[in-house]
Amino acid sequence: MRVCITIDTEFSIAGAFADPARQPVGVPMVRCEVAGRSQGLDFLLGCFGRHGVQATFFVETAQRHWFRDDPMRALARQIADAGHEVQLHVHPCWAMFRNADWPQRVRRQPRQDDLAGRDVASTLGLLRQGQATFTEWGLPAPQVFRAGNLQYDDNLYRALSAAGIPYSSNIGLGVYSAGLPEYQLYAGRHLRHGVLECPVLTYCDWRSHLKSVAVSSSSFAEMRAVLEQAYAAGLELVVILTHPFEYVHSDGDGFRRLRRHALNQARLERLCAYLAAHPQRFEACGMAAAAGQPLTAASAHNPLLRGRPWRTACRITAQTVYDRYGRWMLARAA
Repeated sequence: MRVCITIDTEFSIAGAFADPARQPVGVPMVRCEVAGRSQGLDFLLGCFGRHGVQATFFVETAQRHWFRDDPMRALARQIADAGHEVQLHVHPCWAMFRNADWPQRVRRQPRQDDLAGRDVASTLGLLRQGQATFTEWGLPAPQVFRAGNLQYDDNLYRALSAAGIPYSSNIGLGVYSAGLPEYQLYAGRHLRHGVLECPVLTYCDWRSHLKSVAVSSSSFAEMRAVLEQAYAAGLELVVILTHPFEYVHSDGDGFRRLRRHALNQARLERLCAYLAAHPQRFEACGMAAAAGQPLTAASAHNPLLRGRPWRTACRITAQTVYDRYGRWMLARAA
């Protein structure tokens, strides 16, 4: 079974739409430096390197409408040089900065970061901009796309097909659901308008509550349990979600006051070590490599796996205690 750890690598509007006096945050959202050491990107690359894991970094490109000096270029090159897949990620809100009157526009229509509900032409324009960015950065053309906020609809897949992007990982039903029956996808690989969708693995963690597997919100015990279930169910592919900024606690404006998030870092280390210790069952690889495997009768298997409530309760307790401790430590330092 192939396991794809995917990292949405993006900058932040940081409240600029609500208050135009505030500035978006760029490189600090990815590097996440604490006492001169990167607890975000460099931690991730180091962790993957220690355990021989290849990951997929979905790199956001529309931020170039604000960051004209192109700081994401060097980050994307660093990722590629480390041997990981670099694939395309888009948050459409950044395109508002093409307009000099963007503060007035966002007041009239605040939902500028929605990919669901957009027409095909406007989404295709965002995809074309992303493809051109990869060319300018000297990277291979993106083969896999992930939508900002995991938003999707039929038009997104039509746009992806028109752009010639063959694979996607847009769906995580524990994060967002469009309510479309044909997109109730928990796992597997599924063709939609000629695009092969590989959703973030979603399971039921408590009664009917859906949970998409993410390092920041799933304990190692939960991730290990669903990996074992997925393997037993004959799934070909499991997709796991994370972000660089999840490996620090932050407080205050501008993402300037940070501390290392030891709980999340330990989860990722244990996950990678577990995958490396069981090569006969799990192969940690990039998404294009996994999605591009020949389709089989099992590819469209779409089971809803179930967790154990006691694991959920343990995770919620640990996260609550640790997050309160982190906020207390940041306030104390301030």
